Amino acid sequence: MGAENKVNLFNYIRNFFETADAWGVFVMGSTFVSMLGSAYLVYILQVDFEQFKIERMRTTFGWSFMILAAILFVFKISFFIYTIYRYFKYKPISSVSDEQLPSCTVIVPAYNEGKQVYHTLISLAESDYPVAKLELLAIDDGSQDDTWDWIQEAKKELGESVSIYRQPKNMGKRHALYRGFNEGSGEIFVTVDSDSIVKADTLRSLVSPFVSDPKCGAVAGNIRVLNNEKALLPKMLDVSFVLSFEFVRSAESSLKSVLCTPGALAAYRRTAVFACLPDWINQTFMGKPSDIGEDRAMTNMILKQGCHVLFQRNAYCYTNVPEKYKGLYKMFIRWGRSNVRENIEMSKYVFRNFRKGPKAGTRFLFMSQFLRIIMSYPLLIFMLFFIFTHPLLFISSTLLSILVVTSFPVIFYARRYELSESFWAYSYSILYTFGLFWITPYAIATANKRGWLTRSLSNKK
Repeated sequence: MGAENKVNLFNYIRNFFETADAWGVFVMGSTFVSMLGSAYLVYILQVDFEQFKIERMRTTFGWSFMILAAILFVFKISFFIYTIYRYFKYKPISSVSDEQLPSCTVIVPAYNEGKQVYHTLISLAESDYPVAKLELLAIDDGSQDDTWDWIQEAKKELGESVSIYRQPKNMGKRHALYRGFNEGSGEIFVTVDSDSIVKADTLRSLVSPFVSDPKCGAVAGNIRVLNNEKALLPKMLDVSFVLSFEFVRSAESSLKSVLCTPGALAAYRRTAVFACLPDWINQTFMGKPSDIGEDRAMTNMILKQGCHVLFQRNAYCYTNVPEKYKGLYKMFIRWGRSNVRENIEMSKYVFRNFRKGPKAGTRFLFMSQFLRIIMSYPLLIFMLFFIFTHPLLFISSTLLSILVVTSFPVIFYARRYELSESFWAYSYSILYTFGLFWITPYAIATANKRGWLTRSLSNKK
């Protein structure tokens, strides 16, 4: 091959791998080769697996761990089957008429968001919601970039339909929302992240359950990924979000007990918010003010009041997610710390008579979450032990398990959306297993730490 042809080939390969789609083909192909290779390894290493099992059973520690693992396996399978059963019980509530819709205040807190906040406000203003009943509030939380300029630009275009406010300094998302709750006049509050876009019928779909269910205190929206064409991580997260929202929250909603209304899109009844607002804004953990997990905290406090918390699958919101590993793990750390804190708070009321009607399902949801937290350290220790003593067995068995277990999210996503995109679930599972396994143990150990972690000028969410 001539020198010129070699240069052309090199340029072609380089250009190919500079595109997200090309990297997608490479990553997805590598994922399947790894999992299929692991399946073959498990097949040829059957004797080694059997020997490993025998070795474990000969020790008290190993025998105890196997019993515990069996109990956990039965619990997880039972919970999975129960979740499937509850999923098929779920139906989104149909939208109500203009006359029935209550007045609604939409609060958009923004910090170092740049032009994206402008697009967020425009998408909300274009909602199919009665103009006379819709109030938009944009609150700049002391941004250090041009966010305030873009909020003002939206104000020029939208006029009186949006009110804008600026915090004197950066005080955190919770305080920005708190100001919005006090400034707003609507019967329903809707919170929308400043890096999100909603569909025209989203607000109508999101608010309708408050009309149909007088006991409804909060509603979670259906979150999808906005920037899934730009990088590989958003493609993986989009598949993960579909399972988390359209499967898990659908099941939770059938129990009227969605455990977290997402910050990207959530709605709250005014009376339910003000019933817990002082506790929410003054919430502390281990003596320090809580400046993260405001969405989970609000959900928890509304559930504690005995209200229903629902999910609307037909209320879509598209939000930006991290495109790099550093941003991803920081986001997960924040979520993990919030999860630890709020599960502790939930344990204080979930086994009491906190509301009328059945509560067993809600308690089952809590137990599943709490069990995942408390078992994170034992599982981490066993994983490290397995890696150092039997690395080949660990890698092959883990990849085969991912191939089997992750097939459900793949099928679920494929039936709801596109088959070709569904296979990102396998890549995401491998990434989470080998690259993010440490999140929960670390979040537990650092649950008292503060900080948003992902909203600096150089590292947006």
